[in-house]
Amino acid sequence: MDSKIDLLVIDDDDINIFIIKKIVEKTGYNINMVAKTNGQFAIDYLSTIAENNENFPQLVLIDINMPVLNGWEFLEAYDKLGISKRVDMYMLSSSVYENDIEKAKTYKTVKGFISKPLSINRLIELFDSLAE
Repeated sequence: MDSKIDLLVIDDDDINIFIIKKIVEKTGYNINMVAKTNGQFAIDYLSTIAENNENFPQLVLIDINMPVLNGWEFLEAYDKLGISKRVDMYMLSSSVYENDIEKAKTYKTVKGFISKPLSINRLIELFDSLAE
């Protein structure tokens, strides 16, 4: 695949962001990765790029436990933006609580739940699924 994939990572942990960036580099895909450290920063970013008709991320990885706006609050705020672009969103969390996994299924925008740490193989699967 030659086209660039826009990836948004929403996670308050700089180490996780660093690790994801390193994994992204190892996939061999042409990725434009943007990281936001809480849900509010992500909402502000998405609102701005939607208004300016800039490239919208095709893939969003969302941590659950973050300050300001957590992952669930981000999803609620995102729904209120009324953005109609196709975006594959995945909860990316160290949570092993079954209720978090079940809750993720209740959001139409969320395609799945990924337990940390993110593996290179799982990320490649996500990138491949965007091409389908």
